[in-house]
Amino acid sequence: MRKAMTQARPFSKYTMEAVKLLGKQIQLGRKQRRWSETELAERAGIARATLQRIEKGDMACKIGLVFEVATLVGIKLFDADSETLRGRILEADERIALLPKHIHPSRKPVDDEF
Repeated sequence: MRKAMTQARPFSKYTMEAVKLLGKQIQLGRKQRRWSETELAERAGIARATLQRIEKGDMACKIGLVFEVATLVGIKLFDADSETLRGRILEADERIALLPKHIHPSRKPVDDEF
């Protein structure tokens, strides 16, 4: 019988600091709008406890929820508006279409010297 073990996934220091910064920016945006935690949580359709975790930079929060809350408090993600984001998505799709559909791991060179 296999035991389920849960380990915290290691994240780079940069990633952890970036998530913490985004959480602080969300908290700042909420307070600048004079919204309570409850009010922002209701607007986002999430529990107040989830909002508190987002504002603390909890790495386990779903990225979609974090982005939605950030958008509600006026944080521009990727320094772009919706139209610019759509253009960048199309550009990325075009570039991806030019690449191979399947990526295979590198193969060791064949040593055929006898």
